[in-house]
Amino acid sequence: MTPCWALFALFFVICANAAEEEEKKAKSPSFARGWGDNITWVKTYEEALSKTAETKKPLMVILHREDCPYSKVLKKAFAAEKSIQKMAREDFIMVNLVEETRDKNLAPDGYYVPRILFIDPSLTVHAEITGKYTNRRYTYEPGDMTYLAENMKTAKALVHKEKHREL
Repeated sequence: MTPCWALFALFFVICANAAEEEEKKAKSPSFARGWGDNITWVKTYEEALSKTAETKKPLMVILHREDCPYSKVLKKAFAAEKSIQKMAREDFIMVNLVEETRDKNLAPDGYYVPRILFIDPSLTVHAEITGKYTNRRYTYEPGDMTYLAENMKTAKALVHKEKHREL
């Protein structure tokens, strides 16, 4: 009977360790904050700048607040839009910030939320890539996801154009 109990004890230990690992995963901090769990998000703006320079991918910076109703509805639309999620996952370095940065280039027309800006691997903020609104040039509303997707394509094309210039 001893071998049977040994197998049972081994099985019990393996299951307990697996449950502990799952619990650790569940408690690990997510930098997605509801913007898309299948996207690799970087923690800080500084890390994002470093990664975009290193990988030569454009950076998308989303500035928002957890308690802002406009940020909440934009987040929901952003997370639901499959084409945006795919581009964000495959073609961009992604960061979403709930705190303002000291980089004044991220507030070309003021400090409001939500706003989305694009930065290329040379660390140039592309202020010319704007949303549809003249009073808040870098904001998007839930109905603007097609427009945002087009702006993401523009940001990608600018990086592609720069790569060809370097060659």
